[in-house]
Amino acid sequence: MTFRLLVSILLLGGSVSGQQRDAPLVDHHQHLFGPTAIALSPAIDGVDADRLVTLLDEAGIQRAVVLSIAYQLGNPNRPPIENEYARVKSENDWTSQQVARHPDRLRGLCSVNPLKDYALEEIGRCAKDVQLHYGLKMHFGNSDVLLDNPDHLSRLRAVFRAANSHRMAIVVHMRPSVTRKREYGATYALTFVEELLPMAPDVPVQVAHLAGAGSYADGPVDEALVVLASAIGKRDPRVKNLYVDVSGVAGLGEWKAHTALIARRIREIGTDRILYGSDGAGGANPAPREAWANFRQLPLTDGEFKTIASNVAPYLR
Repeated sequence: MTFRLLVSILLLGGSVSGQQRDAPLVDHHQHLFGPTAIALSPAIDGVDADRLVTLLDEAGIQRAVVLSIAYQLGNPNRPPIENEYARVKSENDWTSQQVARHPDRLRGLCSVNPLKDYALEEIGRCAKDVQLHYGLKMHFGNSDVLLDNPDHLSRLRAVFRAANSHRMAIVVHMRPSVTRKREYGATYALTFVEELLPMAPDVPVQVAHLAGAGSYADGPVDEALVVLASAIGKRDPRVKNLYVDVSGVAGLGEWKAHTALIARRIREIGTDRILYGSDGAGGANPAPREAWANFRQLPLTDGEFKTIASNVAPYLR
């Protein structure tokens, strides 16, 4: 066990058995699936906080970041929901209540569709919640965010400023809507770096899925990630607090054809900025133990895997 890994374990107040030394300290991308999720997608398996902790134990993972799915209630790809904002608040509150059952293992982040008129109000409300004030999750795909739309960009800039003012970390699924076949690539990522990151200079910003949507078999995704990696390589001050999580990049779709490219991009970003995550254990997604086993099939060195496994996002320290 490396000194860095031991220090990280002590900071988290945990321990690792001999059989679990390989496991990551933190799963930085998890979801809970309760009544709201099941109503929206009846085929999905329910996962509450107790179940998630059991899955973490099976994987040997100390802690997890739980990203609220309240943004789904404002998803324009779904039929409109009556009393939408009230439902959004209820889902964020449910996430808070669930996380509170295991505060030593789980850290909750609020979520909202950033284009909604109630977005800033909900961010302010979450900032006062003892379990959710750590951060904000946004899903550009399920919110149909278009960064070339001036109104969307204006609303996003205000949301990033609000998160920064409340010292809330930002986790963002940057890939725009796959359902609506929105354009993606270098230009989209450049706008993200140039227009949005400067609005949140004081908080960590975590881009999910290596800038994709849960797989890496997509050329525009690679174009977007190259922009982020290039900015990091040039030490652009706008990306000083930028991290990238790897949830879903291994184990879904035709990922095995892209393992060499995935490993290359991880090295270009820098393993110290890579946060391990496995995504929610519902539907077709693998459980944390299987997700880590899939990720371990990438052509990275043991040292690189150890670095990634020991990384802990600043909002968890």
